[in-house]
Amino acid sequence: MCRSHDVTLSAHTFFFSMVHLKWNAERFTFDLPPPNTPLGQIRDSIAQYTSLPRDAFKLIHKGAVMKDDNLPISAYHLRQSSTIAVVELGAPPQQQPQSKQAPPVRSEQAVISTIHSELATVRKELSPGVEQLLAAPRDPQQGKSKEHLRLSELLLQALLRLDAIITDGEWETARKERKAAVKEVQALLDRLDGGGG
Repeated sequence: MCRSHDVTLSAHTFFFSMVHLKWNAERFTFDLPPPNTPLGQIRDSIAQYTSLPRDAFKLIHKGAVMKDDNLPISAYHLRQSSTIAVVELGAPPQQQPQSKQAPPVRSEQAVISTIHSELATVRKELSPGVEQLLAAPRDPQQGKSKEHLRLSELLLQALLRLDAIITDGEWETARKERKAAVKEVQALLDRLDGGGG
């Protein structure tokens, strides 16, 4: 069962509704700081609270990874009741010996195919589970079910994979496809979190 925590962090306090912690699926809330507060301050406070290294997790808001800690939170359009997902990263892969061969050149069509494949997996394997969970009767006194947490985590992972897909600056179609895919997956996650389970 997820718990809510009132947390005071450093000089400021802030409020995020339904912040997801992958390492134990807990939730906590705090007050929104001034708009000019740098994201790095929030990351430091979350790292201190979770005991995670500050570079061991990603922050996701509306399907986008919040990457630049130097930007103010206003740049990420955070507002009262915003939802931020805190996703713990796995152990970094071992470095492979550098190859003298140049990396393969990816075409725009190959990138689009990767995006479509990721979205097809979500539609086939996750979307039906979300619909089934939302249609099932639920006791409002109970917390989120294991299936809810599983689907939420898998949807967050899909968002991370989509975010990691690099598109060339001239690949307008690929960028639009990725944006649409992120929007669809985020909408599914929002429905899941808004509908209980």
